[in-house]
Amino acid sequence: MIDATRAAAAVRPPDPDAARMAPWARAWKAIFVAALVLGVLGTSAWVVFGSRVLVVRHVEVTGTHLVPKSQVIAATGVRVGGSMINLDTGGVADRVAGIQQVEAVRVERRWPTTLRIEVRERVPAVVAVRGRRYYQIDRFGVTVLATSARPRGLPALVVGAPNPGDPATAAALAVWRGLPDRFRWRVSAIGANDPEEVTLRLKSGVSVIWGAPERAAEKLRLVEALAGAAAGRSAHTIDVSSPEVVTTR
Repeated sequence: MIDATRAAAAVRPPDPDAARMAPWARAWKAIFVAALVLGVLGTSAWVVFGSRVLVVRHVEVTGTHLVPKSQVIAATGVRVGGSMINLDTGGVADRVAGIQQVEAVRVERRWPTTLRIEVRERVPAVVAVRGRRYYQIDRFGVTVLATSARPRGLPALVVGAPNPGDPATAAALAVWRGLPDRFRWRVSAIGANDPEEVTLRLKSGVSVIWGAPERAAEKLRLVEALAGAAAGRSAHTIDVSSPEVVTTR
């Protein structure tokens, strides 16, 4: 009897009422899941775009020595309390790079509320004298500082109009950038009347007629070789403007 009862239960036909209710249950379940997903998305969107959670609360500046941090922050144009999501980091970088003493800048978001600005300032390489002022100029010809006293350790830049757009300035600084550190410390002045006529004045009193910036490695080898030779040690002027024909006098 037990087995017969179990067999009858196993083949019992489905309940018509339960079959009619199944599609409605599935529909309500789908609606509930969709509403839950929409709620989560809506909440997330509100947190990201509309709430006060992801907003700029701190502007962090690093790498400054010449430029006050307050000047960098003012140049960003960023409003504390503004959206972190809508922040144009490229625009911020461009505005900070417009500060004369800034050579390069990197801007990044530090979630959830910090804007970080890493600055690399220009470094004075030479000094130009105009009137009673000393203009400290970087390797690209941009004036970094102007002082009333001559800075120590910087060679003089002797050109007619020192600025980044001046061909003579560009040529003189191209030669300077190409010199290794072991030789730079020996230079007291670098000048050019023309882009093809760069001249180095060494601390020893010797003038090196360098010529154009090209073929710098060859010219440097010749000057260093002559420094160890009798002709070079007794020379007041070394002309390596044409490496094929080196002259001394």
